[in-house]
Amino acid sequence: MSYAELLKLAAPETIVVIAALVALVADLAFLRELETRFRFIIGGMIAGAGCAAASVWLLVLQPHGNAMNGMLVADPLTAFVKIAVLVLAIFTVLLSVGSNFTTHVGEYLALVLFAAVGMMFLVSAEDILMIFISLELTSLSLYILTAFNKRNVKSAEAALKYFLFGGMAAAFTLFGLSLLYGFSGATNLGQIAGALKGKGLDPLLIVAIVMTVIGFGFKVAAVPFHLWAPDAYEGAPTPSAAFIASGSKVASFFIFAKVMLLGFAGAEGSGAWRNFMSGWVPVIAIVAALSMVLGNLAAIVQSSVRRLIAYSAIAHAGYMLLAVLSHDKEAVASLLYYAVTYGLTTIGAFGVVSVVEDRAGDDKLSSFAGLSRRLPVISFCMMIFMLSLAGIPPLAGFFGKFYVFAAAIKTGAPNLGLLWLVILALAMSAVSLYYYLQVLKQIYVADVPAGATEISAPVLSQFVLSLLAAGVVLFGCVPNLLVGVLQRCVAAAGL
Repeated sequence: MSYAELLKLAAPETIVVIAALVALVADLAFLRELETRFRFIIGGMIAGAGCAAASVWLLVLQPHGNAMNGMLVADPLTAFVKIAVLVLAIFTVLLSVGSNFTTHVGEYLALVLFAAVGMMFLVSAEDILMIFISLELTSLSLYILTAFNKRNVKSAEAALKYFLFGGMAAAFTLFGLSLLYGFSGATNLGQIAGALKGKGLDPLLIVAIVMTVIGFGFKVAAVPFHLWAPDAYEGAPTPSAAFIASGSKVASFFIFAKVMLLGFAGAEGSGAWRNFMSGWVPVIAIVAALSMVLGNLAAIVQSSVRRLIAYSAIAHAGYMLLAVLSHDKEAVASLLYYAVTYGLTTIGAFGVVSVVEDRAGDDKLSSFAGLSRRLPVISFCMMIFMLSLAGIPPLAGFFGKFYVFAAAIKTGAPNLGLLWLVILALAMSAVSLYYYLQVLKQIYVADVPAGATEISAPVLSQFVLSLLAAGVVLFGCVPNLLVGVLQRCVAAAGL
């Protein structure tokens, strides 16, 4: 492959990197004397333009190819996931405008875009070396974004925990991938699966499976690798937390599914109730069950809305793992539909939390009391986000769960081996409705606190949140807008 062809495949990432550097240089060289808000507006326009240009490139030119034996793969499916990451990055930038948690605007926007580039390379990789490098580029950017609020000691504490847990997870991931290379003599996922085919489950292969699941379990905040998530979601600047909870989830789940489906093909085993067989399916089945139970039960007792969303995210990781367990084409489409719509919903929820925090000073449930009488548009958007996360029809969250649960049941046919997990997921979804309604109770039922002053929300925030809420409703009422495209992309990718 020539350099020109390679550059064409990597053009979207190149565009985003250029946008990051332009935003950084413009802020450092020309905008330092302006107010922070204007710097965010100008820098956000540059960052948003870069993400939009990269998305247009992916939509219009639709590059196809495989560079350097899986180091960089371009097909309709990876293009879809990249566009999803870029859209989430744009919303993150829009929610950052008007923020006052930092004066280092250029550096912040550049790191958001560098994180997005890491995610884009990650979803394009089918080589374990490139996967690891992309994971680290993404992680390092997110660690710094978590610590960006120097005025809040919780931000530094959260970043330290995130970094320490991330370092350990990276070690597990690297060790598991190195064992795979030792078994197969290859770094390409397809070649690894071919080399492992017919060899059975060697004890070291089981160790490699467990190590890999540990590493990716950290990235998706699944139990018991979730301990960093509540602190990171609570301590990070709100836009950073939103991007960690959305863009990072989409990219991490996609590559997690790709590694298990392609790299460990033939080593699935069985997660059927009372009929477990060694492989990666029973390992992930246990992780999924623990995530759903602990995430939902811990969320019930939270008084901080940020921490409530964090434990909710852990539970949703368990739901999404059902699609990974299903290991077929339809399950990949279901997973991506769930992950993308969940990302939009979570960014919206964090956007509402940001508005309330800026006005009330904290994110406690009591700070949302009577919000519907003071900020009706923002409150209505929060109602859509909470009900979608709870899985109430006809919102996108309902169909996300429906497709994932259906894929899990179909995989176990005719003995419905994963039915026990689906039943557990349904029960935990009912539990989740309780704490989501607690938020809405404060917004719509609780009285406005005595002596509360009038508050207002920025027009841009109201517009962005309304757009996100409309997207959640649209993809719920017409799910085939995403699912149909995803099924065609999965078929074209040959997963």
